[in-house]
Amino acid sequence: MVASLALPMAQPGECVVLIHGLGRSAASMAPIGRYLTDRGYAVVARSYPSTRLSIEAAAAGLDQDIDQCRRREATRIHFVTHSLGGVLLRRYFQDHEVAEAGRAVMLGPPNAGSEVADELKHHWWFRRALGPAGQALGAREPPVFARPLPLDVGVIAGTRNYEPWFAGCFEGRPNDGKVSVESTRLPEMADFLTLHVGHTFMVRSGAVQSQVAAFLGAGRFER
Repeated sequence: MVASLALPMAQPGECVVLIHGLGRSAASMAPIGRYLTDRGYAVVARSYPSTRLSIEAAAAGLDQDIDQCRRREATRIHFVTHSLGGVLLRRYFQDHEVAEAGRAVMLGPPNAGSEVADELKHHWWFRRALGPAGQALGAREPPVFARPLPLDVGVIAGTRNYEPWFAGCFEGRPNDGKVSVESTRLPEMADFLTLHVGHTFMVRSGAVQSQVAAFLGAGRFER
C-alpha cells in the first residue's frame, strides 16, 4: 500500500519547482509542497496569472523559479506540475537549457489536450474566465512541441470524476473530470500511473504525494 512505502529523503542540494494549473495559485500546491519539504527538499512555488497569459508567456516565468532554486545553491532541480503546469514545463524546455534539471512529475497534464476545453472553448464566458491558455488546451488541436523534455518524466493520471456535468465530453473513456487518462500520456515519459483521484484536488491526495516522492527519489513509481 502507498502508506507503507519506504520513501528516501532528499539529498542535499535538491530543489523542487511546483507549477500550478489553470485558474489556480501557488496555494493550490501547498499540500504537496509541505509534504516534499518534510522529506528534505527545498521547494519553490510561485503564483502566475494563468487566466491572462498565453502558454508561451506563462512558461517564460519559470526562469524566476529556477533562479530561486539556484539562489538556494541547488545542485539538482526537479519539477512537479499540475494540469496546465505540465504544458508550461514542456514549452519552457523548447528553448531553454537547465544544467541542474533532474526529474519531473506531471499530475493530470493535458498533454494531448482537454476534452472539456473542446466542449467549452467557443463560449464567451469560457474565453473570459480562462483566457488564452485555456483556449489553447483543446484535444482536437492540442499543444504540440517539437522537442521532448530532456529529463526523466513520470505522469500520474486520475480516474475519478467528481464533475458529472462534463461526463459526456469523454464518451465513456476513463478520466479525472477534466482530462482523459489517454490525454495525459507523453511519448517520452519514463513511467505512468493511474490513481483513483479527481483532477482539481489530486495534489491533496496522500497517495499522489507519496508517489511523487517515490519518482523524484528513484525515477519510477511504486506499485
